Amino acid sequence: MKKWNAVVLVAACVVLSAGLSGCRRSADEEKKMEKVVELSYSIFFPPTHIQCKTAEAWAEEVGKRSNGKVKITVYPAGTLTQAPQCYEGVVNGLSDIGMSCFAYTRGRFGLLEGIDLPMGYPSGLVATRVATEMVRKYNPKEVSDVHVLYIHAHGPGILASRKPVHELKDLAGMKVRATGLSSKIVQSLGGTPVAMSQPETYEALQKGVVEATLCPVETLKGWKQGEVINSITDSSVIGYTTAMFVVMNKNAWDRLSPELQQVFTQVSNEWVDKHGQAWDQADEEGMAFINELKHEVIKLSEEEKQQWKDAVKPILDEYITKTAEQGLPGKEFLADVKSLIEKLSTKAE
Repeated sequence: MKKWNAVVLVAACVVLSAGLSGCRRSADEEKKMEKVVELSYSIFFPPTHIQCKTAEAWAEEVGKRSNGKVKITVYPAGTLTQAPQCYEGVVNGLSDIGMSCFAYTRGRFGLLEGIDLPMGYPSGLVATRVATEMVRKYNPKEVSDVHVLYIHAHGPGILASRKPVHELKDLAGMKVRATGLSSKIVQSLGGTPVAMSQPETYEALQKGVVEATLCPVETLKGWKQGEVINSITDSSVIGYTTAMFVVMNKNAWDRLSPELQQVFTQVSNEWVDKHGQAWDQADEEGMAFINELKHEVIKLSEEEKQQWKDAVKPILDEYITKTAEQGLPGKEFLADVKSLIEKLSTKAE
């Protein structure tokens, strides 16, 4: 009888051991089978653009640091949502993440329109740091329907022309390619803004339909417009920018574990400067293209710089008035932008 009990006990132990082993295997398998978070990322830049490549590197880094728990599929060139619809596409879940310009939906971002004004941005890096810090500091209600990862912005818009512009008076009546906010800038400087897309600008400059274009230096190489202008005027004293958001659908964000949210936050913080540096690299290449073509680069005198700043001041005043009517702190916002530009520009030096 005792022998039989011993056999039963041994058998029970074997079964229990097998059961525990099975539980361990089940847990291990479950860990291995942990579902990968798959996310879509809509970007309006074409795949060849440096900003698209920088965004793809961000997505890859998130995947790497999450140990493969996150897989982000990038849809460039507006193939998932077109640039003007990108933000709402993220809100509505058409894409989990999106990159586009606040300016493409004018009036939708009342306070943040202040970032794009002619504040005198000296570089893409400074503009990008300012834009990200301002959004994080003010955290305006207008972006409360998404989770903001970071913002980036191009280097200062400058004047590229067929004939030299040394002084503000040289701009009087000049037909200048400009759209949106830049149209207001051209008008305030005494020029005549002519709206057209970038693809149309080369031929328009070549044929004299327009005599100049207001743009970041990088477009002069990227769109080959440097071939059909003869000089550029460094008007960065009133350099405007275009702020571009990188935002995430709130539900998609909330579904992430705290650990994965931390990965997204850390990588995004690092990529602020990477995007800013990418903009500056593109501007440097644009300037090298201008120098290669032996075009004149005109620097404004201190007196002229002040005249250009005075000329665009009504645009800033209009923003302050408009935001005040909407109950938004536009005046304080611009003061902070100006202070940050000065602080970061000095730091960069």
